Amino acid sequence: MQFCTLFSGSSGNVVYLATERGGLLIDCGMSGKQTLEAMSQAGLDPASVHAILITHEHSDHIKGAGVVSRKLGIPIYATEGTWDGMAATLGDVPSRNRVVITAGESFFLDNFEVASFSIPHDANDPVGYRFFTGKHSVAVATDLGYFSQTVRDAVSGAEIVLLESNHDPDLLKRNPHYPAHLKSRILGKKGHLSNDAGAEAAVCLAQCGTRHLLLGHLSSENNTPDMAYRTTHIALTNAGACVGDDITLHVAARFQASYLYRV
Repeated sequence: MQFCTLFSGSSGNVVYLATERGGLLIDCGMSGKQTLEAMSQAGLDPASVHAILITHEHSDHIKGAGVVSRKLGIPIYATEGTWDGMAATLGDVPSRNRVVITAGESFFLDNFEVASFSIPHDANDPVGYRFFTGKHSVAVATDLGYFSQTVRDAVSGAEIVLLESNHDPDLLKRNPHYPAHLKSRILGKKGHLSNDAGAEAAVCLAQCGTRHLLLGHLSSENNTPDMAYRTTHIALTNAGACVGDDITLHVAARFQASYLYRV
């Protein structure tokens, strides 16, 4: 199994996951051209992608989904609420390529079992995903207002987890470019995980058997890769984990493919 982020952050999010039978994109929040070019630059074959799975309808997760779906002739999977929120933005997607899923239910795609789970975010029926193949599993858990019990139960034990570490609260509160209502949204129960909240979640995941953590969806203005990494590293170390031995820790790059996991 191969797993990597192609883009990750407030500007756009695209995740790639594949086995020898083919690949998937989780979200497609950059333009179609940028997404396909990023795959080629990372040595990944766009023709191997068989489907796009959408977490929710915000533009940084769907911007290129319609274009990539039409270009590759592949279906898009999303909850009914997400389809309601994004259909007009995607453009023409044939009915055969519109697949409706239900949060909390599993389905099979290629040789993956895909388990969707509800996430606390201000969108229409948003979900995260966990993918199982053989004895391995990987989870995508970003855009979380908090690390809910539903999310915890859904991702615990996953070998690889893409986990949100969106912002430093002090930087956010002092940011003169963000209006008060936007700050409240980000800090709220349906907003985004702070570095500290993400670090607490990381400790929980490490204790439940996760071997590889990738921190993602960092804010461009209210965070830095170093701050996100250090906060989680300190929390893991204080909890008794040896980073590099017990668990690996990386930060997803904003505008290029990150570390390619192979398990």
